[in-house]
Amino acid sequence: MRAVVQRVTWARVQVDGDTVGEILVDGSGDPRAAPPGVRQGLLVLVGATHSDDDAAARAMAAKIWRLRILDGERSASDLGAPVLVVSQFTLYGDARKGRRPSWNRAAPGAVAEPLVDALADALRELGAHVEAGLFGAHMQVSSTNDGPVTLLLEN
Repeated sequence: MRAVVQRVTWARVQVDGDTVGEILVDGSGDPRAAPPGVRQGLLVLVGATHSDDDAAARAMAAKIWRLRILDGERSASDLGAPVLVVSQFTLYGDARKGRRPSWNRAAPGAVAEPLVDALADALRELGAHVEAGLFGAHMQVSSTNDGPVTLLLEN
């Protein structure tokens, strides 16, 4: 699996103008919001390849949840920061040759969708408040990257 993890102060994913997932920070009182005083969350773009399995999804979730990239070198698990998970098969695009990327390394939807769901479920089991995009949909992702902090994780 690959994941691009961004530290954000806000993130939202929309499909056809409707919000399907959103994280808010600093205790706005909204159920999607982080606990009071938490000013950051994580936007996670995740892609799966053919060899990935549930164990890879669980391992990636644990890495994301404990990654110390929030203020004060704390993790989302330390603060209860919210996480927005968005499927992103293009993370396995290969544009080394020519001008048209190859998507051969990306797992097909029937394989990737349960793995993205497993990652989100594993984050929830670890204690995260998780919002998610809509697998396979044309999504508009908006966010405010904080720092900016953006990391590429791979397992």
